[in-house]
Amino acid sequence: MDQIITRFPPSPTGYLHVGGARTALFNWLYARNQGGKFILRIEDTDTERSTKESVDAILSSLEWLEIDWDEGPFFQSQRFDIYKEYIQKLVDSGHAYYCTCSPEDIEAMRKKAMESGGKPKYDGTCREKNMKTTKNAAIRFKVPLSGTTVLPDIIKGNIVFQNTELDDFIIARSDGTPTYNLAVAIDDMTMNINTVIRGDDHVNNTPKQILIYKALKHELPRYGHVPMVLGSDRTRLSKRHGAMSVTEYRDMGYLPDAVINYLVRLGWSHGDQEFFTRDELIQKFNIENIGRSAGVFDVNKLMALNANHIQTAEPRKITPRLMPFLTQKNCHPEQTDDLEAIIKTLNQRSKTLIEMADGALFYFKEPVEYDEKAAQKFLSTEFLDILVPLVERIEKLTDFSEKNLENPFKEVMDITGVKFGKIAQPVRVALTGGTVSPGIFEMIAALGKKKTVSRLRQAESYIKNRVKS
Repeated sequence: MDQIITRFPPSPTGYLHVGGARTALFNWLYARNQGGKFILRIEDTDTERSTKESVDAILSSLEWLEIDWDEGPFFQSQRFDIYKEYIQKLVDSGHAYYCTCSPEDIEAMRKKAMESGGKPKYDGTCREKNMKTTKNAAIRFKVPLSGTTVLPDIIKGNIVFQNTELDDFIIARSDGTPTYNLAVAIDDMTMNINTVIRGDDHVNNTPKQILIYKALKHELPRYGHVPMVLGSDRTRLSKRHGAMSVTEYRDMGYLPDAVINYLVRLGWSHGDQEFFTRDELIQKFNIENIGRSAGVFDVNKLMALNANHIQTAEPRKITPRLMPFLTQKNCHPEQTDDLEAIIKTLNQRSKTLIEMADGALFYFKEPVEYDEKAAQKFLSTEFLDILVPLVERIEKLTDFSEKNLENPFKEVMDITGVKFGKIAQPVRVALTGGTVSPGIFEMIAALGKKKTVSRLRQAESYIKNRVKS
């Protein structure tokens, strides 16, 4: 086969949801796996519902997911001249005809067919009239009156459609605008798309597109229709199941690698492996392992996978994604703050970037705000006998590594006879304001010498002032 060329053609009538994102992902992964090409096409022929806001949201979602495209975005609304050319070819070759039947006429036909037990469809009134160019007339495709149209589906196997069950479908409306099936077929032909992976809600559209291909004597692409994503109750996925827009997951603190890992596993497998890096997905993805049964969306599984990706991601890659969440909480790290070190102290205990930002707040807030109960219990006068020599020793350190930070604590333990646990918790309260934090040495190393000494001095002043009052 020639170079693999896939496409993702969203309609800009809303945001990009998880089902659409999965379709984009399957096409993108297959193109990348095969060294092929991935094309982005915006299907905006529905001019009343299509909006620039939706286009921007779709592009933003794909960019956040880091699903890049090799060509496009192409807009169907800018390709009407191409569609008109091919519509005329179909008319000239006798594969399409002008239809002047009114909506009322067609409704009457359908009603009559249903009353006689038939399928409600157009009855072919204008099929053999051989009308020439007719103003304000729709154009219909002339479907064969017998035989079958076969959809060779690489996921579902062959699907056979009886031509007698198909309508003479409209390919151009009375105002001259192309219909969906015509535009899709012509786009795929002219863009040399040879692999179409899409949701199985498109199965019933496919025979119409195949007939257009055959009428224009063009080789068919390979079609693969993927089962839909269902909610936890196995009904069609909706917002109550978690079918939110992709950007909402971004705003909830998910990593794009976790989202694509989860989405690709909704319908594709590679043995029992659940966790994949982006590079692994590109290397291992194939069409053969796309399943025939629907995937069930589980927010809890997505959350667990997100936690795994946060734990394994390099802190330098987390840093730019964490920054917006810190900014939202009025935290503005200075150049002297070691964000990567801070992330290392939090990544094993954060399920989302929001949780990580919450856990990081104490690193940046000055002065420290003490939890009242924690301060009452741990920042007592007895702690001064530990705090003063500890600060002196920490202040003298030149190597502020985790391992070296143990020495001042050991020395204070030796001279006071106080065990580590009795020292660590008051120090934790002095440095963070509360009783919960990352490990004491990794936290101090991430805070840095200047902030550590300043906060311990603040605690010393707090205790002395409390004694005076």
